[in-house]
Amino acid sequence: MSTRSGHLRLGAFLYPSGHHIAAWRHPKAQADAGVNFRHYVQLAQAAEAAKFDLVFLADGVGTRGDDVEFLSRTAHSYVAQFEPITLLSALAAVTERIGLVGTASTSFNEPYHIARKFASLDHISGGRAGWNLVTTSSEHEARNFNRDRHFEHAERYARATEFADVTAGLWDSWDDDAFVRDKAAGRFFDPSRRHVLDHKGTFFQVRGPLNVARAPQGHPVVMQAGSSQAGRELAAKTAEVIFTAQQTLQEAIDFYADVKGRLHAYGREPDDLKIMPGVLPIVGQTESEAREKFEELQSLVDPKVGLALVSGLTGGFDLSSYPLDGPIPPLPETNASKSRQSLTLDLARRENLTIRELYLRVAGARGHWQLVGSPEQIVDQLEERFVNYGADGFNVMPPLLPDGLTDFVELVLPELRRRGLFRDEYEGRTLRENLGLRRPRSRRT
Repeated sequence: MSTRSGHLRLGAFLYPSGHHIAAWRHPKAQADAGVNFRHYVQLAQAAEAAKFDLVFLADGVGTRGDDVEFLSRTAHSYVAQFEPITLLSALAAVTERIGLVGTASTSFNEPYHIARKFASLDHISGGRAGWNLVTTSSEHEARNFNRDRHFEHAERYARATEFADVTAGLWDSWDDDAFVRDKAAGRFFDPSRRHVLDHKGTFFQVRGPLNVARAPQGHPVVMQAGSSQAGRELAAKTAEVIFTAQQTLQEAIDFYADVKGRLHAYGREPDDLKIMPGVLPIVGQTESEAREKFEELQSLVDPKVGLALVSGLTGGFDLSSYPLDGPIPPLPETNASKSRQSLTLDLARRENLTIRELYLRVAGARGHWQLVGSPEQIVDQLEERFVNYGADGFNVMPPLLPDGLTDFVELVLPELRRRGLFRDEYEGRTLRENLGLRRPRSRRT
């Protein structure tokens, strides 16, 4: 393998009972994990003790559909889960160094709300906040926010681009030293260091300033999860971390080169953006043990849940009238997640999978990279992707919690460290310092 200096970055993507679609049914799963605060405390503290860069929380602002029978059979439907910023604020009080990244949609929020909440989280945590910027893709969520149908794909990315710009402008409402708090002079802040945004755009009209002091990190770290062409361009302009999904090494290398190559147009350097694909590792002391763990989870997949999973990943189209042991039918382009639809359909065609085979193939990682094997086998593949510039690190998706995180920490991390691929200690106290990201200068200076 070619050499590459530096350590890879690791996020712990905490999905309540684990990322496998049937994880909540496992005998060792914490079935009420979505609303069990102590569960999250233990996971966050374990990830911090292992020196992960960050914990990452996904979110949706509605349940995934109206099929009550399906919803009642899966914990992957946002039926009973904490709101992420609230949860991360609580976790900030019981951790010290690990980054705290939560998802918030640009489709059904306002920039002032998001700027204020994440700046507050950055202050509460001492500079460890990150915002995962997404454009919501679900029609069901749209109907919770005064809409009969969702924004079209192009419109929601245009909205997201303006949203991100307004949010960044609000984060620069105050200079770092604006709040002098001079008791003797009776001056709380210096008026010359206050900046009114006064934004008037296509989607938003926001005067400002933000009523939160400039964040410890300058701006909370911005993460982005889209991999469509519109998503890549938004990431090149606004993101500092990308959470993405590629199945093959070549796909990962191509994506990495494409997005990093777009940065120059926005006055950015390659190191200003970290690419951290999702990876679901099922690890055992031996490959045989890992496969036993995997098959145990696979045996718990309800066919109705598997079918609904594939329907969602391929664009939200109803596949219930097609035979499970037949191929995926031709499908039109979706208005939901275009990149995930493309990835899932490409996987089905490349491996000639039936609907049943496809739902079993994606039941663990939902289109992300899935690895099953011994610690050495897992690290071989992570290292290959890292040294060949297919990733700067990985967002680790434990299939079952807490066991999947424990397995990764106890089995995989020692091998990564033995090869010099992961840190022994944090580099700093902020998320930016640990990720190797620059502190942004205010646009007002």
